[in-house]
Amino acid sequence: QLQFVESGGGLVQPGGSLKLSCAASGFTLDAYAVGWFRQAPGKEREEVSCISGSDEYKYYADSVKGRATISIDHAKNTVYLQMNNLTPEDTAAYFCTAQAQDGSGRGYWGEFTQVTVSS
Repeated sequence: QLQFVESGGGLVQPGGSLKLSCAASGFTLDAYAVGWFRQAPGKEREEVSCISGSDEYKYYADSVKGRATISIDHAKNTVYLQMNNLTPEDTAAYFCTAQAQDGSGRGYWGEFTQVTVSS
């Protein structure tokens, strides 16, 4: 069964940290480019970060650069997004995507997980 299951969202105080995860089953992240996106009310969807299946390429949006780290645990077939020094501007619904790197067009989306940064 093909699944891409997110976890790790919640309520965090400003300056705090959290770690989001997306666990893949039924497909191997090695062959996919994985991205984290977020959608805040009234704002455009933003690609926060992405990583190639080989870990060679990583991208961070300017809004999170220096505060976020994306990684893949290939043994667990899980991608993580560690975010530190959170601000209220990081409040959004986050979700992960996986896009096949072989040009096949295969892709998977995780469900939204809400991150709220508030005191």
